[in-house]
Amino acid sequence: MENLRNISEFILLGFSYDSNIQLSFCVLFLFCYISLLVGNLVILLSIRCSTLFHQPMYYFLSHLSSMDICYTSSVTPKLIGDLLVEKKSISYGNCMLQVFTMHFFGGIEIFILTAMAFDRYVAICKPLHYMIIMNRTRCHLIVLAAWAGGAAHAFPQLLMAISLPFCGPNEIDHYFCDVFPLLKVACTDIYIIGVLVVANSGMVALVTFVVLVGSYVIILFTLRNHSAEGRRKALSTCGSHVTVVLLFFAPAIFIYLRPPTTFPEDKIFALFYTIIAPMFNPLIYTLRNTEMKNAMRKVWCQNNFQKKHVINFPKNNS
Repeated sequence: MENLRNISEFILLGFSYDSNIQLSFCVLFLFCYISLLVGNLVILLSIRCSTLFHQPMYYFLSHLSSMDICYTSSVTPKLIGDLLVEKKSISYGNCMLQVFTMHFFGGIEIFILTAMAFDRYVAICKPLHYMIIMNRTRCHLIVLAAWAGGAAHAFPQLLMAISLPFCGPNEIDHYFCDVFPLLKVACTDIYIIGVLVVANSGMVALVTFVVLVGSYVIILFTLRNHSAEGRRKALSTCGSHVTVVLLFFAPAIFIYLRPPTTFPEDKIFALFYTIIAPMFNPLIYTLRNTEMKNAMRKVWCQNNFQKKHVINFPKNNS
């Protein structure tokens, strides 16, 4: 097996060989990454420093912002650095680590999005029992279950990647390490592992997406009995969730729910769930959310106002 695994590093081909295009991509992705970090940190701190943290929806949203930062940070810094060098190499160990962290944090994010949909379902369909069903203990357990689900999803991916023998070309036609691109350079029959990857990643994405769509269909039917103001507020909140779900799940389902093949377009689709969706999450959840905007205004504007107008009283020397 040692002779079949004689590769100590992989070469990531990335997006283009043209240095000017690479520099443009570097500036673009750096801007996206900084925007993502700032936006999610602002949301995270605004929720943590306000009373919104005690509401289940914003409790889950704070965890989603944390996962956005961790998930994207497992890929984007490496991508930005590779765009500045000619040889885009990654060691075997770091490649396997990237496979694990991508699927671990990505799995947690998927299950937190599911928890947020469940929270909206209870709030709209069972409003009288909302505080009983979505108590703080249950919210903690849901987040803990999301972490356990992320681990249960990521460890099989890691084990499948580690089991692959590599003895030929070490060039991966992607900008990060994932199981499907690794299957393309493995020197073994990949059919069984490819089926397992589809059964794991593909079915997790598809089943979760169907559950999310089903919950929002039930919510829409329930909204028929609400007042116009109640429908407007509920649709505004659910609309944000639906936008995030579509940005994240549509490209993920396209990539993982198919036979183990890779296409050049995969790199473009992967940008949606690795960079674009996490970057737009702060905007999606704040632009049409009055509670979130008020909390941000109180936390950031009032703190700045108090710092500027602090009164220093003279010391009493007597």
